[in-house]
Amino acid sequence: MKRIKISRYADFGKYTKREKMVKVLRDYGIRDRRVLDAFLTIPRHCFLPGGSEALAYRDQPAGIGCGQTISQPYVIALMLEALELKPQHRVLEIGSGCGYVLALLSVLVRHAYGVEIEKMLAEKSRKTLKWLNIYNAEVVCGDGYEGYSAGAPYDAILLSAAPDKLPETLFTQLRSGGKMVLPVGKFNQLLELYEKKAGKWQRKVLTEVRFVPLRKKQ
Repeated sequence: MKRIKISRYADFGKYTKREKMVKVLRDYGIRDRRVLDAFLTIPRHCFLPGGSEALAYRDQPAGIGCGQTISQPYVIALMLEALELKPQHRVLEIGSGCGYVLALLSVLVRHAYGVEIEKMLAEKSRKTLKWLNIYNAEVVCGDGYEGYSAGAPYDAILLSAAPDKLPETLFTQLRSGGKMVLPVGKFNQLLELYEKKAGKWQRKVLTEVRFVPLRKKQ
């Protein structure tokens, strides 16, 4: 499998900080080499608003505006590793926020689509992805509960915001044999992994988490 070019954004700086972040991910048990290389490649500080860059490489969430957050690196890495992503995959992210996870996906898979309900965040993430010359990731402003049928079927779907229960519409947009990882719950949230087999879900609980709620369009 072709290696990821980790020096792609060397001119953006903070490489040593990315190395330290990846070491933390390894210490937490992340073993997928391609996932670790993606975190080493993408300059996370480019996705945070001014004044928050100091938080970029800490293993904690950070605010990105509009009441939304960028998840802590370990949780993102755990989700990506659980999906067992391949270079030929097409992936959908719900609640794409600032676009950081889409950027990670851009070096892991063939094409990634992101759905973001906040117009301001969707526009900002498009600009950041373009600035980084990422053209195999698209951002759509819309209701995450509806998914994005234009890009379906997907090999994998991940949610970066938590619905109260599994959105059934997303089930129909996942390819047979595909996987979906998402936080579920209003208060006591669980990170759950689903695999679609013979039209049915196989469910596995990964860990307890805390995500912002997945909102519907009014």
